[in-house]
Amino acid sequence: MLLKNCKVVLATHYLVYGASQALREYLIDQRTHSLLFIAHPLNGDTQGGSYFEKIYSGNLIKKEIISARKTFGIIDYIKEITWNIKAVLQQKDRYDLFIGVDNLNAFAGILLKKTGFVKKVIYYTIDFTPVRFENRILNFIYHSLDKFCMANSDETWNVSSRIAEGREKFRGLDRTKYSMQKIVPIGIWFNRTSRVPFKSVKKHQLLFVGNLLKKQGVHHVLEAIPIILKEIEDFHFLVIGGGDYEEELKEQTRILGIEPYVTFTGWVKDRKVLDGLISDSALAIAMYEKYDKMGNLTYTYFADPTKLKDYLCAGIPILLTDVSHNAKEIEEKQCGKIIKAEKNEIAHSVIEIIRDEKTLRNYRENALEFIQEYDWVTIFRQRLNDGILQNF
Repeated sequence: MLLKNCKVVLATHYLVYGASQALREYLIDQRTHSLLFIAHPLNGDTQGGSYFEKIYSGNLIKKEIISARKTFGIIDYIKEITWNIKAVLQQKDRYDLFIGVDNLNAFAGILLKKTGFVKKVIYYTIDFTPVRFENRILNFIYHSLDKFCMANSDETWNVSSRIAEGREKFRGLDRTKYSMQKIVPIGIWFNRTSRVPFKSVKKHQLLFVGNLLKKQGVHHVLEAIPIILKEIEDFHFLVIGGGDYEEELKEQTRILGIEPYVTFTGWVKDRKVLDGLISDSALAIAMYEKYDKMGNLTYTYFADPTKLKDYLCAGIPILLTDVSHNAKEIEEKQCGKIIKAEKNEIAHSVIEIIRDEKTLRNYRENALEFIQEYDWVTIFRQRLNDGILQNF
């Protein structure tokens, strides 16, 4: 079946631009016959509400607010499952494909499939961790729902191979039994991304984009800045994002006396604005931690971090810890360098790379060559047009 003849539901949560929004764009660009896009605010976003869009042949026909989000809890999650079902039923139509991003949304799609309103369901897994909740009962419910969705969906999409491995190792879900798990990595829009010529790159600017949590290691970078400034007087660190650790990082900046050399922008939700801010940095950093405070493997270990792909798509090499599934590949392709989250090693690596324009240029060229195979068009075409839709 061609997408132009296909009726699709895409249900997701949102905070900033990610895989769900990219898939929405792809379906619109392919002029999918009808697309019902349902979105709920991610936990922590009190500004938005749940809504749905009706899109026909690439044209937005209607957008309707389902409900404002004022609280966050189990009741709200149950409501969202109900809203997904209600939004589909009120269209008075039957859909060929339901794509549920996370297990709550996929669960709604499976119920609709069992009652005949949807033909096939894709369970799209963006992240995974063995301990999603510290509360054992909630954690059991979450993973039971994950297992149910895998068992009852036509395909499960995982952003990295480590998710299937983690399900088998920590949850006992044999990959030979749950064999419909497909790897659908995080991608980029290569031809849509703004880049600046090398001569216009801010050669002494380091970049971080993401959620400001302690596990992201930004505090280690701040500790390294006084060392860097001894060698590079006009060094600058651009921090794009927000989160629970933001105020502590700002206070650390004040204590270290490096405020003129650090800019915190807060969250930038407009993708075009974000791309513009990213594009002219020379080097990026991602100091992920492998284990959380309880000794459990973090989300990053299993996931496919979006920001790594964003950095590379802009031609920006990366300093990163050996945590993400593709860290070694990035280093092997000479798009970046694996380092430890320690101030002296960070400072030494930053100085070594950004003071040598030949090295910086080579890294940049390697990054742009490597990332092109992860264009969203290639990824979604393989999994949809050349994959599940061929079996209708």
